[in-house]
This record gives sequence, C-alpha cells and structure tokens, in this order.
Amino acid sequence: MSEGYSFQTGKRNTFHVVDYVIFAGILVISASIGVFYAIRDRKKNNLRQFLMAGKDMNAIPVALSLLASFMSAITLLGTPAEMYNFTTVYWWIGVSYFFVIAASAHIFIPIFYNLKVTSAYEYLEYRFGKTIRTAGSMTFVVQMVLYMSIVLYAPSLALNAVTGFTLWGSVISVGVVCTLYTTIGGMKAVLWTDTFQIGMMFAGLFAVLIKGSMVLGGFAKAWEVAERNERIVVYDFSPDPSVRHSVWSLVIGGFFTWVAVYGTNQAQVQRACTCPTLKKAQLAIWINFPGLCLILYVCCLIGIVLYAFYSTCDPIRFGLVSASDQLLPLFVMDVLGNITGLPGLFVACIFSGALSTVSSGLNSLAAVLLEDVVKSYIAKNLSEGRATLVSKIIALVLGVLCLGLTYVASVLGSVLQAALSLFGMIGGPLLGVFTLGMVFPWANKWGAGIGLATSLIMMFWIGIGAQVQKPPQPKPPTNITGCNWNLTTTVAPVTVSGVMSSISTVATTTASNVTTVATTLERSPDYYLYTLSYLWYSATAVLIVVVVGLIFSFITGHTRASTVDPRLICPIFDIIFPFCFLPECIRKPLRFGVNHEGKYDRPSLSTKMTPGELKAGEQYRHSSGPVQIGIHTVEKGNGLGADNPGFDPPPYTETAEHFGTRL
Repeated sequence: MSEGYSFQTGKRNTFHVVDYVIFAGILVISASIGVFYAIRDRKKNNLRQFLMAGKDMNAIPVALSLLASFMSAITLLGTPAEMYNFTTVYWWIGVSYFFVIAASAHIFIPIFYNLKVTSAYEYLEYRFGKTIRTAGSMTFVVQMVLYMSIVLYAPSLALNAVTGFTLWGSVISVGVVCTLYTTIGGMKAVLWTDTFQIGMMFAGLFAVLIKGSMVLGGFAKAWEVAERNERIVVYDFSPDPSVRHSVWSLVIGGFFTWVAVYGTNQAQVQRACTCPTLKKAQLAIWINFPGLCLILYVCCLIGIVLYAFYSTCDPIRFGLVSASDQLLPLFVMDVLGNITGLPGLFVACIFSGALSTVSSGLNSLAAVLLEDVVKSYIAKNLSEGRATLVSKIIALVLGVLCLGLTYVASVLGSVLQAALSLFGMIGGPLLGVFTLGMVFPWANKWGAGIGLATSLIMMFWIGIGAQVQKPPQPKPPTNITGCNWNLTTTVAPVTVSGVMSSISTVATTTASNVTTVATTLERSPDYYLYTLSYLWYSATAVLIVVVVGLIFSFITGHTRASTVDPRLICPIFDIIFPFCFLPECIRKPLRFGVNHEGKYDRPSLSTKMTPGELKAGEQYRHSSGPVQIGIHTVEKGNGLGADNPGFDPPPYTETAEHFGTRL
C-alpha cells in the first residue's frame, strides 16, 4: 500500500465540493419525488391513496421498498464493522433469510392481505379484542420510534467521522427532508424514493468493495490476511445460547428476528398490501430474497477488505476513530478520498439507507396511530378528508419526535447490535402474539394479553440487564505494530458511544487475560440471563408469549377451535413442507376443528364491528336459529351476505385469494 493513509499520517481526508453536491443531490431528488406525487395525486387526496398508494402498485417498486426499509444504514455500517471486530460466521444469517421470506409470504401476509387491513393490529382486535389491539399497536409505536432514531443517528455519525460536518446538523437536515416528502407525498412517494435510494445503496457498496480490493492487490490478498489473523470462521455449531454468534443463533435466532420484521411489522405489511393482488404481494416479498443476500454478502466482503487494510494498525486503538461504526467511513476516505465524487457517493449510499427506513416508518406509524388510536378512541366517524389530514399531521409530529430521540441512539454503542436487540426485545413479543393468534386457535384474549405483557417484561429485563452488566464478548486480537507512533497527536472525536465501545473492549481483554480470577467470581443467578445472545431475543420472546398465552388461555377457558373465524387462522400444516404433501385424512385433524373450506366466500371483516358483533357473527354461522347481532335479531340463512346486519361489505372491490401456495 502507498503512503499517505490515515494510520500513517494521523490525518483524515475530507470532502470536496463535488462530494457535498452529490450528498445534497440525494436529498433534493428525494424531496422532489415527494413533491411530484403530492402535485400529481392532488385530486386523489384520500386516505387509501396516502396510506396504501391506491392498492395498485407494481411488485417491483414494492419489492425494492421492502428491501430498502430495513436494510438500512445500520446494515451498511454495522456488518463491515462486525467482520472487523469479530469473525465471518455472521454470514450464516443469510440462510435464515430464505425461511424468513417463505414464512412471511405464505403464512403471515396472506391473512393480512385477505382481511384487507390498513393497520396490521386490526387483526388483533378481530382475534382477541380491542385491548390487545391497542397494546400491540402502542408497542409497535415505541419500537419504530426508537429504531428510526438509531437509523437517523448512524449515517450522521458516518458523515461526522469522514467530513467533520456537524453531527446534529446532518441529523436535522436528513430528518427534515424525510419528514417533508413522507408527509406531502404519502405512500407512493415513499415507495418510489425507496426505489431510487436502493440504487444509490448498491452503487456505493460496489464502489467501496471494488476500489478497496484494488488497493490491497485483489480480494484474494484481503482474504489471506483475514484468514491469517483469525477473522475467517466458516462455522461455529456451539449450542451454548450465550455464544454471541453461532450457526444456530444466526439461522434459527436470525429467522425469528427477521420474520418479526417481514411477517408482522406494520411497515412491511402495509407495503405488501399496496399490491393489487395477493400473488403480486407474495412476488414482491420473494424478490427481496436475492436482494437481501446481495446486500448482506457485499457488506461482509467489504468487512474483510476493511480488516485487511487496517490489519497492522487498529484505528480505534490508534485513536483515529472512537467507535467501530466509524471504521467504514474512515476506510472510504482512505481508499476513495483521492477520487473526487466517490466519497460523496458513499455517504449518499449510507443516507439513502436511512431515508428509506425513516420514511417507511413514518408512514406506517401514521397508519397505526390513525386507525388504532384516532379512529378507535377519539373520532370514530372521521371523514375521509380529515382522516388524510390527521395522518399527515401525525407523520409530521413523529418526524420531529424522532429527531429528538436520536440522542438516545447516541449512547447505545454498536448500531447493528442495538437495532437487532431492539427487534428482539419489542418485535419478538409482537411476533409472538400474532403467532399465538394465527397458529393456535385455542388462545383467548387473556392468554394473549398476559403472554404479551410477560414477554415484554422478560425481554426488557434481559436486554437492559445486558446493557448494564455488559457480559464479556471475546474478540480476536487486533494489531497496532503498523501505526506511525512518531506522530505527536492522533485526535479522534470523542462520543459517548465511543467511550462505551472502549470500555467494552477493555472489559473483554481483561476477562480473557485473567480467566482464573473470573472463574472465582460469584455471579448472581440472573447474570446468566444477561449473557443470552441478542440473536436469541426474538425466539425467546415468541416462546414466552406462546407458552404463557396457552397456559392462561386454558386456565381462563380456552376458545373452541370450531368457533374461531377461519379467516383469522393459518392452516399451517396445509402450507409448510413436508406436511402439505400428506393425505387429506391426516391433515384434517391437524386443522384442530377449524373449517377453512369456503372461508373467503364471506364478506371481509371490518374495524367498524365490535368484538361482540364478531362473536355473534360466528354464532350465526354455527347456529340453527336466530342470533342477536348488534341491535338486530338475525335468522339463520344460507351464509353471511353483505345485506346481513352487523357485517360490513368488503372495503375494496377485489376478491380475496386463497393461501394456495405451499412451502
């Protein structure tokens, strides 16, 4: 390698004017897309257009939006840092993506799509009642606001590290632009800006990988250096749940972590439901799989090149940066800094990831708060125009709130682990309550409520305990023999997250060097809970909800499977391999008395119906005499028609589609 890199000079390259122009360009283009759709669709200014893009979107932009929404700046910054600090075993999480996509497309999304919901939490009211719906939606609001704060902070940290541009100035500029185009342009603006931004992400990643490999003399050279220094670990089959990353935690734990995102998260469900048919929604989800793998593995390869480049001088120990999440921006300025425009392309790539995630989050939060709070508790008969206005105001207010909460993100340390831990701690219990409702027909509202509460309490106990106790996480060694120690100063910006990272590194080193002392320390019984790998959080949360939920459902009087509306239950053994190939005489008992035949011939459920009316409707379906539905006494007929009191007709004109496709 030539002279003049940061670990040789102690100085970091900075942006040129062209780089700033490129960065500003993505903000202008993103805002322009929002303005374009606000003007073009001004005559279609209704709720369905704002929140659901008119339900006529092509599968391609929906797929790219789904991909961009959660493959954010956190993945782009965190995955290379993971390769640098730990080992390549993390790439096993890509295997889990296949099962995540399959489960999302064929188990969860068909139920949401055929119910024609705007908020995914409408399902919880149909299944368990209004209280559980509200609890679920409020839990989601907390999760997404915190997650968006992390996502906003991550690229701002990157920009601060490579250019010295004010950290909070970048947070505010990106937050304001994102809030602007989401508020005025609605779902269509979000989908098309995501499509543009995913292109920027790929362009930036490939530029960094190709140029970095060239500097090192080829990727094979980088691999050789990483392998020699204990970074290449093909597999680790340790069954110990305290092992941070193993094949089991990455494939199984990763599945539960990411299916909570793709299967039941409002942001993803809402996007999938913008497609005109279920088949197109499923196609959009499946298109994600190669995209997810491509982003993951390109980031992993960049991490290997990153490690090889700094293999003889750790920038953190040398003082060039203060946190692992600043490593990739430093590397970019070292290898691309002399090429005008490419650093700007990289930062545009990082900020594109952030913009796509925050815009998707704001739109989904507007949908949830409008449907689950405003319409349910405050203004039940809100007109179409006022509902659209309220949803825009909600998006605007949440954008401002998200900006304020970025300070919380600044003290969380590693952005990748912080984000995935958040998915597990909050998204896991939500996945659990949806799973309880869709797979276990005996569950009732008491089981769902107690299971959700127990899981949230346990996961926050474990997650916060892990942050406080900080169990040691052994890392492969780093080297500083190649640093230029003749320099008088190497000053790095000091941040709270950097201090936390340094403390963690010291703790890890101390623990590994003084093993005899560590083994003699007495640990409290709950300490071992805190050593649980963050990748097991979501799986643990789902297990708690299901087990506790079923126990309390049977204690309080379980629901008879035959009385549950089959549209709310997934016939899972008719879908998953190899059960779907069993003969009907075997599969029928595995439906546990739920009759799925002709279930989509009935009208769609509606949020205007109370749980009592829903229950009455089921009595109507199964009884042979008159049943009280709402204020009406209804005689048993040939089925539930649109003219039957207490049952609303489908809100849209398209017909429901069957689960059909098998896994």
